Amino acid sequence: MTQAIVYVADHCQYCQQTVALLTAQNVSFEERNIDQNETYREQLAQYGTMSVPLTLIEGKPVFGYDPVRMEKLLADLKGEGQQA
Repeated sequence: MTQAIVYVADHCQYCQQTVALLTAQNVSFEERNIDQNETYREQLAQYGTMSVPLTLIEGKPVFGYDPVRMEKLLADLKGEGQQA
């Protein structure tokens, strides 16, 4: 099950850091490159931004590279999984 979606672009250092963080946390994610797919670019625009990375963790947006917010959302996600 995909837990996150990450909108990225070619040559984006913060995108690479975001992907590395999710990988290190063993988070299942889908990477959507806006430079390689126009549909992903249009999806990104629907969030009111054209800046990447944009990470959606269980539908909650994280704009830019924000490891503190991402780790909090991931901890909340893991906590919900343990309660079920």
